Amino acid sequence: MNLIMFILALLPIIWLIAAMSVLKMPGYKACLIALAITFIEALGLWHMPIADATSAAVEGIANALWPIIIVILAALFVYNLTLETKAMDSIKAMLASVSTDKRVLMLIIAFGFGNFMEGMAGFGTAVAIPAGILVGLGFDPLLSVVSCLVINSTPTAFGSVGVPTNTMANITGLNVVAISGKVALIQMAVQFIIPFIAVIIIGKGTKALKGLIPFILIADLSFIIPEFIAAGFIGPDLADILGAIVSMAVMIIAAMKMKFNNDDYKVKTSKDNLQGLTFIKALKAWSPFIFIFLFLLLSSTLVPFIHDPLAGIHSKIQFYTGKNPATLTFYWINTPGVLILLAGFIGGLIQGINIPSMFKVLGHTITSNIKTILTICSVLAVAKIMGYSGMIGDIAKVLVAVTGIFFPFISPLIGTIGGFVTGSGTSTTALFGSLQVQTAQAIGANREWLAAANLMGAGLGKMICPQSIAIGTAAVGLGGSESQILSKTVKWTILFTVIGGIVCFLLPMTGLI
Repeated sequence: MNLIMFILALLPIIWLIAAMSVLKMPGYKACLIALAITFIEALGLWHMPIADATSAAVEGIANALWPIIIVILAALFVYNLTLETKAMDSIKAMLASVSTDKRVLMLIIAFGFGNFMEGMAGFGTAVAIPAGILVGLGFDPLLSVVSCLVINSTPTAFGSVGVPTNTMANITGLNVVAISGKVALIQMAVQFIIPFIAVIIIGKGTKALKGLIPFILIADLSFIIPEFIAAGFIGPDLADILGAIVSMAVMIIAAMKMKFNNDDYKVKTSKDNLQGLTFIKALKAWSPFIFIFLFLLLSSTLVPFIHDPLAGIHSKIQFYTGKNPATLTFYWINTPGVLILLAGFIGGLIQGINIPSMFKVLGHTITSNIKTILTICSVLAVAKIMGYSGMIGDIAKVLVAVTGIFFPFISPLIGTIGGFVTGSGTSTTALFGSLQVQTAQAIGANREWLAAANLMGAGLGKMICPQSIAIGTAAVGLGGSESQILSKTVKWTILFTVIGGIVCFLLPMTGLI
């Protein structure tokens, strides 16, 4: 009976895999149907009262709208604003004028700026924007997309100002900083080798590493160390952002000091685009991102005299009508979405755009992401119904019985499957977060550790998900090349997932967690 209920409990997830990878159904349609399947199963097979199932879905939707969707829309609004004011052109010119070595430029643009965009906005911007810049500089379009997809894997957990990790904390009730610190630890091995692999990809072989290893190590450590510190002591919101800022600054300084004399990798840079670009103009171009960083830092727990009064402005609401309902806390000011919107409006004024035009950009941002909103709301509703009805518990029981103490080895793989299906670290968290934590509790494993494994796996799955690849191909004009990109990316996904599983299983034995 347990096996039958296990298969039936998995039916919404099986449907998502089939709908999105075989039927090629748009994500929002597949997720809405998954919600209908989950609702019907909860009523008919798990005997959940209709009021409880409905209120569980409402709780998921409310949790999706605030704080998750507001963060996504705010971050994308800031990005769209920089396009509207042409500030992004100045940012591109500054990034592309540092070096004539294509390997160095790739690391600055795809690794440094790409991770910065993941931390700020996520949702494809960290692939589309860097890949577009690289192609504009004369890079191979296909290899540009592949390198950006590989780079954009592990930063996903802290993307969109920490939304996936914050969502994990909201769903499971675990401490967000504890999860965040373990995410940085569990994916450190994969994160370390990513810049080396990206150089191999863009340089068409290991020969591209010749003479560049010191620079790669500088780029690597200057990102990993501040990211690890921020994740472990501040939380997920600033981990990618802080790591990327430090890494970009260090890489730019190093690129100006170091000599790269390999003619095989020389490119023409866009220094002509810097004509007329003064310090003030550069500051204006970066101003929204500067304000985002400052606002998030000043409102964090590091500055309690600001954080505490703002955090005090909140509402606690229970939606679920059944037993043991969760209490959602809505922070009305001290939440990243509100702070990013404020930073965007201030930055927009500095860049010379008027208020009505900014609201027009905001309106366009919202309307153009309706499908994303529907997708995330549906997935969070599915997750809440599955959790409250006992469906996730039944899945966990079978996984424990089959894998036992070896479950941590497949824990990242579960997240990878979710990332492939949904194309989102947030949606993967909603689907499998509670499953990972309940399984950890059943086998006596560290709950935050397996939550972290799920978050890492979600980023690895995004490397090969149809949505990510489609975003990349659209950005560089490679429509129809999706299968080529998939074939070049999937081997790295498999490698990273195996490494993640080994780390997840073995590291607890060392006593470090």
